[in-house]
Amino acid sequence: MTLSTHVLDTSRGKPAAGVAVRHEARRDGEWRPVGDKRTDDDGRIAGWAAEPGEHRFVFDTGAYLGPDAFYPEVVVAFRASDGHYHVPLLINPFGYSTYRGS
Repeated sequence: MTLSTHVLDTSRGKPAAGVAVRHEARRDGEWRPVGDKRTDDDGRIAGWAAEPGEHRFVFDTGAYLGPDAFYPEVVVAFRASDGHYHVPLLINPFGYSTYRGS
């Protein structure tokens, strides 16, 4: 199974390059780190190999949006069972949204 993400800056109308993203998996009731990556120039992280279960991406939106960002961090938790899961994040200084992509 693989996981990927894509961060888009809706206030600027472009990909959010250089956003730090931490991938964690829930094991034995606790969130455990899997890895840290940064989005590329197209706002993408190609992916992580993962096992089925609960996962979360922790996006460091504050470092990207600046010290006045209302949401300095966005945590997106989800369940994955098999195949590929793409979890995009759309951000702006005062909001965010996410969905299961393809």
